[in-house]
Order: sequence, then structure tokens, then C-alpha cells
Amino acid sequence: MKSRALTQESVDSMRAAPDRLAIEIRNVTVSYRSYKQRPTSLKESFLKFLRHGFKRSYETFDALSDVTLQVPRGTVFGLIGSNGCGKSTLLKVLAGVLKPSSGMVQVNGTIASLIELGAGFDPELNAIENIFLNGALHKKTKREMMARVPQILKFAELEEFAHTPVKYYSSGMYARLGFAVAVDVDPEILLVDEILAVGDERFQAKCEGVFEELIRKGKTIILVSHSMDLIAGKASQAALIERGRLVYSGDPIRAVEMYRDGSYKSALS
Repeated sequence: MKSRALTQESVDSMRAAPDRLAIEIRNVTVSYRSYKQRPTSLKESFLKFLRHGFKRSYETFDALSDVTLQVPRGTVFGLIGSNGCGKSTLLKVLAGVLKPSSGMVQVNGTIASLIELGAGFDPELNAIENIFLNGALHKKTKREMMARVPQILKFAELEEFAHTPVKYYSSGMYARLGFAVAVDVDPEILLVDEILAVGDERFQAKCEGVFEELIRKGKTIILVSHSMDLIAGKASQAALIERGRLVYSGDPIRAVEMYRDGSYKSALS
């Protein structure tokens, strides 16, 4: 999105000193190909080439378009917008899962993701083995992980299933283990995508308690949620994204108001 479409408040919020930033995003674009009619076989590809030559059979679209944001250290930064607007794509770029087509992302600090809980688990391994695997990915020593395993299993309420391959877990058990492993990393920056509804009501209360403790510790949290009350109540700053473009960045109450009343749509024209 061009800078002229941003409000002055959005521009002012992007002027934090570099040493006070947890994340800096500059002109990030993520483009995908959308195929009109993709060939299903080599024969079909050859016949299509004979008829049309090297004519392109796809179009490109931007899941994110020229997004620029700054996230100060120690803040809860909300990301809001309708389904498919690009919020989760931006989180995946920050997590390093997706590489932007253009632009730059600077992350200052250790980062953990609560995006797709348990996404890195090996289904053939049991809970303990997956905990060690995750620890190795975060460069934890064997001694450190041995000390942490009991606490992780206790929080996830999976002590009785510690030696069961996770492929036999229910979706709730899988998510509980994923949440427990992710928050145990104790990151400086946490990416959260609609995960506070993990498990039953009792376990959700535990998750919310962890979330509150991270806020008290001054962790930087990037929070994606469709709960406008959560964003308005917890976030210190918020950004509104629509059609892959940054519409507003600043006060979370204002961001929520713009989303609810649809006034942001004028910036997209």
C-alpha cells in the first residue's frame, strides 16, 4: 500500500528508535501464482504448448502488498482484518516459514510461534521424543530438556500418554502438547494466531494465564485474533490489514472501530 493511504497516526507510530524495536517490516510483499487451468499430465502440457506456445497459464496475486510496520519491544501488537486479508501470511513471514517476494524483515530477539500448534512434531515419535526434538531445534542442551520435560508434560496434562506416539493423540491432546512446548521456550517475541481456545474451558483458562504472565514479563507479543474485545483490551498497538494492504496502524481502539464500521474501505479505493 502506498504511504499516502496511511493516516498520520500510522506514520507517527512507525518512527520508533531502531534499538527499541522488536520487529521492523519494510515494504514486504508476498506474491503467489494462481493457475487458470493447470495441465494434469505431460501429454496435456505438450499439446497445450503446440497450440499456444509459451503463453502464461497463471496470474499472480499479492497476499501481502508493500506492508511496512514497526513493533516496539515489550508491546502487545494486534493484527486484525477479515478472513483472507493476509494476517496469518504476515505471521508466517515473521516466523520464517514464508520468504517475502520483496521487502525486508528484521527480528531483534528470540522468537516462538503459536501459529500451527505441533506443526513440527514427528507423528511417529512420542511426546517426550518430540519435546527433545523441539529443544534441539532451539539449541537447548540435553540436560536442559531433561529438566523441562516433566513440567511440559504436567502443563499439557499428558503424563499418562508420555510414551504414546503423538499420531494416536486426539486433536485436543496434540494442541495441548504444542502449546506447552511453544511457551516453554521462553521467547523474547511470541507470535500468536487464534490459539487461546486450545482444549476445553479449563485448559483455556491455563493458556490465558500463561498469556497474562508473558505480558507481565514485558514480552513482545504479535496477536492475531477475530475477537475485537481481546484486541481492544490487551493490545497496546494494532494494525488493520485488508486485501494484503496495511490500512491503519496505531491505537487499538481506533483500529477496532475502523474494522467494525467499515470506514477503512475508503483507503482501499
